Amino acid sequence: MSRALPKYNKRRVALIGGAAAVALSGAVIAGSALAGTPDKSSDTSNARTLAASPGTITCPDVASKLPAIPATAQAEVTRNLTLLQTQIDEANKRLVDTVGQGGPNFVNNAILGPLKDKRVATINRIATAIGRTAAKPTGLDSLAPCTLNASGTSTNTGSGTATGAASAAPSTAATQQQSTGSTGTNTGSTAVGTITCPDVASKLPAIPATAQAEVTRNVTLLQTQIQEANNRLQSTVGQGGPNFVQNAILGPLADKRKSTIDRIAIAIGRTSTKPTGLDSLAACTLTK
Repeated sequence: MSRALPKYNKRRVALIGGAAAVALSGAVIAGSALAGTPDKSSDTSNARTLAASPGTITCPDVASKLPAIPATAQAEVTRNLTLLQTQIDEANKRLVDTVGQGGPNFVNNAILGPLKDKRVATINRIATAIGRTAAKPTGLDSLAPCTLNASGTSTNTGSGTATGAASAAPSTAATQQQSTGSTGTNTGSTAVGTITCPDVASKLPAIPATAQAEVTRNVTLLQTQIQEANNRLQSTVGQGGPNFVQNAILGPLADKRKSTIDRIAIAIGRTSTKPTGLDSLAACTLTK
């Protein structure tokens, strides 16, 4: 009897030890499998941040580099300065619309390149208009190229890659997740619409030569204000209540435009009849 007990104990120890070894092996295998599984929530978060931050296209200022503008060229110069800003707005909108599309040179080939060509033509029209009755300015073509300034958590170089932890071109799934708004109905950042404002330049009377520089500067500022408001519209998709756009974007924009329009009227009024009724052009609307 005393000899049977040791044998029984030996079998018991062997069985328990074997079971423990199997359990430990299973734990190691499961741990290895979990360690190899990527953190989907982290990847999706990175992709969404990058997709929402494609950057902003910035171009050299042309108005500040122009010489004195003859009165006969004023209307055409102002119109083309406004067009330069419109071209930048359109390029920035296309930048947002095409996040994740194309190859490594997509931004340069499809956005920055065509924008430069448009700017060259527009700047040449400005120089030609001035040159009809004064010395034609030269060297303005150097102001045509624009650059992509990165934003967000990664540095987009404009070549389709990023120096952050993830690629600047997110996967299709990540882009779709990013484009779904808080209500689930937003099909993309462009679905929020575009802010449209009345044109001020076309409503101005003849501009005295002494007021030309200040008027041109403020007309350009009006376009910059619209661009900033549209950028804010894109970056705040899904934020605030039903009156968010009106209270946080359109209202402040109207106040800025009123001040800028007043400066234009005052500049003209110093040496000519001050235009009236321009305040009616301050309010802007959201077009979807």
